[in-house]
Amino acid sequence: MTSYFAWLSGLRIYFQRQVLVIFVLGFSSGLPLMLVFGVLSFWLREANVSRADIGYFSWVAMAYAIKWLWSPLADNLKIPLLHHWLGRRRSWLLTSQLLVAGAICSMALTDPQQNLALMAAFAVLLAFSSATQDINVDAFRIESAVIDMQAALAAAYLTGYRLAMILASAGTLWLAALFSDGNDYDLSGWQQAYLVMGLCMLPGILTTLLSSEPVSGLKQQQYTDGTLAHRFISWLKQAVVAPFTDFFSRYKWHALLILALIACYRLTDVVMGVMANAFYVDMGYSKEEVASVSKVFGVIMTLVGAALGGVLINQFGIMKVLFAGAILSAATNLLFSALSQIGYDLMWLTLVISADNLSAGIATSAFIAYLSSLVNLAFTATQYAMFSSLMLLLPKFTGGFSGAWVDQFGYSNFFIMTAAMGLPVLLLIILLARSNKLSADKKAAE
Repeated sequence: MTSYFAWLSGLRIYFQRQVLVIFVLGFSSGLPLMLVFGVLSFWLREANVSRADIGYFSWVAMAYAIKWLWSPLADNLKIPLLHHWLGRRRSWLLTSQLLVAGAICSMALTDPQQNLALMAAFAVLLAFSSATQDINVDAFRIESAVIDMQAALAAAYLTGYRLAMILASAGTLWLAALFSDGNDYDLSGWQQAYLVMGLCMLPGILTTLLSSEPVSGLKQQQYTDGTLAHRFISWLKQAVVAPFTDFFSRYKWHALLILALIACYRLTDVVMGVMANAFYVDMGYSKEEVASVSKVFGVIMTLVGAALGGVLINQFGIMKVLFAGAILSAATNLLFSALSQIGYDLMWLTLVISADNLSAGIATSAFIAYLSSLVNLAFTATQYAMFSSLMLLLPKFTGGFSGAWVDQFGYSNFFIMTAAMGLPVLLLIILLARSNKLSADKKAAE
């Protein structure tokens, strides 16, 4: 009985003001991610935008992969006027949130059939504003509480983030269907759905205004001496050069294999994913069907896969699960190729998406564990940010050509081609596993 009450007492931490604030800010961070491309690709395909153009649209999401480039600005640049009113973190948060809401509403007021370039410009604005918000929410979360509170804050953040992703994906599709007149393409339905999503940024904005400015427990490094050029050089050495030199000094020539694996591991699923929504539209699936199967059930299966991946890693080790995840990711792309031959079939769609998201969850959990094992604790944030950026750069860039490839080869051959992209990944994992074993044997012999 005592342990029962202790367990209930432990849950009280999630109702503390700081944790609830981070939950809402996590929701605010997760909302734009699917709007910047995920459901937008569904909208664009319904509007008869070419698959090639939809593929190129996916490049806007590369903002999330390079956000570390401007992250130092949040620590060293003051927002005029707002800084004196709200403080450093909240002024950056409010600015990015207002830009996110404005970009979403601007997309809602744009017709992609009449002005695709303007829609692309607003999507770029949304991506960069959203990435900037992510930078500052992470900083706000870390600085908001002592170390003992960080696990609860992280859990609250991820919960809010995931709920917002479901709302922005499934919710937008359902709203677009609700506001549309019939099953045919209706611009007003999509516009009203995006306007509702823009309004959903209000809780995050109000939370920023009503919360307190966090006080970091760490002393922030300030470059107050020397000229602007000297400050920049000092920052460059500490923030960029030192983490890279440390990485190469620890792993020597193996570092090249590691970087190659990081760059290629997610090629299979990311490149395929760019065309997923266009594929659903072309196969005749409705917005409601995709919302129910892909955006809700798919997210749940991803979480199940991630949990299963953690169990498998504890049982078999990172490298074996990393290898299995790569095989599963490639194999499920072959299932999409089969689905393209079957045509419209809701049962097969559910099975394929379930398998795809389950395998993605396993592969992602193994990959995150692998990346985490590579970092030096002296450069944790910088090295992990660089690894995660490299993880997305090549897949996102390659995915931009996916629409042109579908036009040229068809969906079935395209999915087979994306599955084949997983073969070099398997070879790299085998080489790294052997090199790790040789290194371990050499150390044991010494």
